[in-house]
Amino acid sequence: MTPLYEGKAKRLWATEDPNVLRMEFKNDATAFNGEKKAQFEDKGRLNNAISTLIYGFLEKEGVPTHFVRQIDDTNVEVKKVEILMVEVIIRNLSAGS
Repeated sequence: MTPLYEGKAKRLWATEDPNVLRMEFKNDATAFNGEKKAQFEDKGRLNNAISTLIYGFLEKEGVPTHFVRQIDDTNVEVKKVEILMVEVIIRNLSAGS
């Protein structure tokens, strides 16, 4: 497979289907705009499991997603889409920027 993109939390790979990509969840974590980096065992597996649950819930409620199927513990297949550049940071408490 051909690597297409690598970000902070995921890698994207081309597949045999030009409309489907493989998305791999990494164990990498960053903080402070990338100044601090670390690896956490099972982070990719947990992020994949949570994302798969959320995609399934959204699809069940009639909200279309790019999710196709889970391949294994850290990989899913997703539809190739045009990216809308939005970043969301979730904190478990109210905080300013």
